[in-house]
Amino acid sequence: MKIALDAMGGDFGPRNLVGGAVLALREYRRIGKLFLVGDSKQIEAELKKQRCNDSRVEIVHASQVVDMSDRAVEAVRRKKDSSVSRAVDLVKHGQADAIVSAGHTGAAVAASKIKLRTLPGIDRPGIAAVLPTETNVFVLIDAGANIDARPEHLFQYATMGSVYSSHVLGYKNPTVGLISLGEEDVKGNEMTKEVFKMLKKSSLNFVGNIEGRHLFEDPVEVVVCDGFVGNVILKTCESISVAIFEWLKHELSRTPMRKLGAFLARESFRTIKDKTNYEEYGGSPLLGVNGICIIAHGLRVAVESVEHQVNPHIIEEVQRYHETAAPLEPAIH
Repeated sequence: MKIALDAMGGDFGPRNLVGGAVLALREYRRIGKLFLVGDSKQIEAELKKQRCNDSRVEIVHASQVVDMSDRAVEAVRRKKDSSVSRAVDLVKHGQADAIVSAGHTGAAVAASKIKLRTLPGIDRPGIAAVLPTETNVFVLIDAGANIDARPEHLFQYATMGSVYSSHVLGYKNPTVGLISLGEEDVKGNEMTKEVFKMLKKSSLNFVGNIEGRHLFEDPVEVVVCDGFVGNVILKTCESISVAIFEWLKHELSRTPMRKLGAFLARESFRTIKDKTNYEEYGGSPLLGVNGICIIAHGLRVAVESVEHQVNPHIIEEVQRYHETAAPLEPAIH
C-alpha cells in the first residue's frame, strides 16, 4: 500500500503533518511506502526532529504551496509544482494508491478531478464526511466539494455514500435520507423534488426526505445534499460540539458540588467528548474520482479506502443502476 501525503498543507505545515505521518507508520505496518510531498529541506528537518529513519518514507520535492487565499482551479493550473498537485500526480501515474491532503480543500478537489478524472457514470465527486450519533455514524455527502449541483449529482452522491457506508462502515443495507425542508415529497425546491423521484425509483434503501432535526433524533446511515448545504451542516456540527463542552466546563466549575459531580462523571464526559470529536474520525474521502483522495487528517481513512476497494464497488453499483433503471439514464448523462 502506497500513500502520498501533501506535507505542506494544513495550518501548521510540515511540523504536524510529518509528526502524524510518523505515528501512522508505526501503527500501520500495511503501509509499504509513504511519499512526503513538499519542500524537501523542511520535511527532512522534521523527520530528524521525530528521529524517523523509516525506509518506507520517500520525500518528493515540490517547490510551491497552495495558499488558503488561492482560487482552487487557478492554483492547480498556475502552481503546477505545488505539493498537492505533485501528490495527486503520484496517484495519477500509479506510484501511489491514495493522496491525503489537509490543506486547501478546493485545490485538492480540483487537482483530483482534473488529473484523475471521475469514475465511469460519475459526473461530480463528493466529499463524504462521517458524523456520529448516539446509535450509529452516518455519511454526509456532499460535504463541500461542489456547491452548484444538479439532481443527477445528488443521486450519484447517494449511490457513492451507500457504497462507502456498506463496504467501509459495515452497514448491510444503509438507509438514505435526502435533506429538505419537510418530510413530504412535495416539500423542498425543484432540485430536491427531482432527486426525490430519482431515489424513490432506485434500488437504494431510500427512506424519504429528512430535516436537520432528524440527523441526530432519527438518524439514517447516508445523508444526501449539495455541497453548500453539506458544508454548512458539517461546520455547524463541528463547532457546536466544541461549544457545548466549553459551556459544560464553565457551568460545572461554578460551585464545589458541581465540581464533585463533574469529577464523578468524568469518564462519561470523556467518552462523549471523544465520540463527538471530528478528529477521531480521520479524514473525509472524496468519492467519485479515479483514485483515492482523502481530505484532512486521514492516513487511517486512506488505508481503509484502499483496503475495501471503494472505487470498484462504486463502479459496480453505478453500472447496476444503469442496467435496471434505463428511463433515468438521460438525466444522469
